[in-house]
Amino acid sequence: MRIAFFVNSIDSETASYTTTALALAALSRGHEICYVTPADFILRPDDKLMIRARSLNGTKPKKPETFISALKADDAKMSVVDISEIDVLFLRNDPSEDAEGRPWAANVGANFGRLASERGAIVVNDPSGLSLAQNKLYFQDFPRAVRPTTLISKNIEEIRAFIDDHRDGVILKPLQGSGGRNVFKIKSSEEANLNQIFEAVSEIGYLIAQSYLPEATAGDIRLFLMNGRPLVRDDVYAAFRRVPAKGEVRSNIHASGTAQAATITPAILAIAEKLRPKLIDDGMFLVGLDIVGDKILEINVFTPGGLQSIRALHAIDFAEEIVIALENKVAIREAYGGALSNRALATL
Repeated sequence: MRIAFFVNSIDSETASYTTTALALAALSRGHEICYVTPADFILRPDDKLMIRARSLNGTKPKKPETFISALKADDAKMSVVDISEIDVLFLRNDPSEDAEGRPWAANVGANFGRLASERGAIVVNDPSGLSLAQNKLYFQDFPRAVRPTTLISKNIEEIRAFIDDHRDGVILKPLQGSGGRNVFKIKSSEEANLNQIFEAVSEIGYLIAQSYLPEATAGDIRLFLMNGRPLVRDDVYAAFRRVPAKGEVRSNIHASGTAQAATITPAILAIAEKLRPKLIDDGMFLVGLDIVGDKILEINVFTPGGLQSIRALHAIDFAEEIVIALENKVAIREAYGGALSNRALATL
């Protein structure tokens, strides 16, 4: 099997990324892997879709650090490959990373991913589904029961009124964004810096105001879903609790949050089950849910991360399960001779 990982850039990849864990798992199972970035697609006059693929120069490292060094090395192999020779195109880019500095790159994965699926590659998550999820408006399509009370607006007076209605406070963040950037907790509409926060965030676009969940002081739980269901091995779920640093509202690991073991309760599994129908309908193969109490804060469909943290906590490499699932999809595609849509294959 040949897997191409689509990422924002080679330079930004690190040993701690979940994409690295997935690539290493694929190598360990005897598959070929390569990396593709937004500038690496070529649609030729004969309608062939090609990719400029970066792969390792004959090495098969087993350690993440060695792998990343080999991937970034000057002697890494570059080749132009017909997308029909790729079994799986795994879209692992974060569009928000490119939204400001390289807006042309933000939607490349979804756009060219659609063309790739039409030419025989299995593309996950499904590019048409990802096109619906370019910002956090996608979150509003899920059942109200699992979402915090939310306002989306660029009007400061609407936001002030929303804050006044929520005595526990409000979280303000941009509609387009990820990784915990520009996330603020507002306790009162009378806060002196509210205008400055509004101006800074509204320059990026629309704002989301969400009711603050007091349980968030203990952090949130990141739970992985695969093919619409919680990813689990031997009664251990692919999940961990992200605990924010003291005085920090964000629990993101790169924002000084720490990873701890999480208890997955029947209530949490019930939340995941409520999301399953739409995730499957949208072809969302691998998803990360951020859960606080009985609510979902985020549904991460582009680059859900944390497999390395889970491996450190439980000594389980869930990347292997994910690669095995991809193997099964390729086998199903071959058995059905192209009769199944990419969206169907993505969550089978």
